[in-house]
Amino acid sequence: MLRTLRPVPALHSFRPQARRSFITLPGTEPQSLTVTKILPYKSSSLYTLISDVNSYSSFVPYCVESKVTTWSEADKNGQRWPSEADLKIGWGGYEEKFTSRLFCVPGSIVEALSGEAVTQISKSDLSHHSATFDAPATANDIFQSLSTRWTVKPIHYRPPTGQLQTDKTQHPARDQTEVHLTLDFQFSNPIYAAVSKAVAPKVAGKMIEAFEVRARRLLDGPGSAIQEKHPLDKEVSAGKKIGV
Repeated sequence: MLRTLRPVPALHSFRPQARRSFITLPGTEPQSLTVTKILPYKSSSLYTLISDVNSYSSFVPYCVESKVTTWSEADKNGQRWPSEADLKIGWGGYEEKFTSRLFCVPGSIVEALSGEAVTQISKSDLSHHSATFDAPATANDIFQSLSTRWTVKPIHYRPPTGQLQTDKTQHPARDQTEVHLTLDFQFSNPIYAAVSKAVAPKVAGKMIEAFEVRARRLLDGPGSAIQEKHPLDKEVSAGKKIGV
């Protein structure tokens, strides 16, 4: 009996194929926020407060927990700076924890990076961060990328006398500092983008306002003596108390 031979159908893999999406989900597009404020304090004192990442949970809006987990190598002055930290943020009933890489240019910049964000600071200014400068990005469930940069710049200002200066009197200068905050972020999950829609555009302003309140409380009050302390001093003193 003759049989008709039929070609065997080709086997197809049911493994999903990776495809590049050319559609950006609403709310997940890159966003950038900036705010600048002049504060009546020494730039070195304000920089000390900004680099105290362990204290962020006590004043940064929506920051529930903050803990430095890695410190840099000593800089040219022998000081070490925060290099990596675990942060937990919460809003609208949601809480998420993620890791940030930190880069400190002593006296001027504190930058925190998460997800795919990369620094724009010159490597030559971050020699003390050489161990983590080229570290791979740490993925998280909130942001595809997040860059937070604080910059402080001293302003040399002399108050006006209200009249022509003819007696050559030297009036004391008042310490002032320009504080600039930039947030560049992109949500990885449209759900988080939707939940934070009403909050996100105001975050930078809320952060710098909260920072001003903290600076006023710590630098104008009885505790103003802490202004020259380094953020690592807390770690050292804590170690002494437990006998490390």
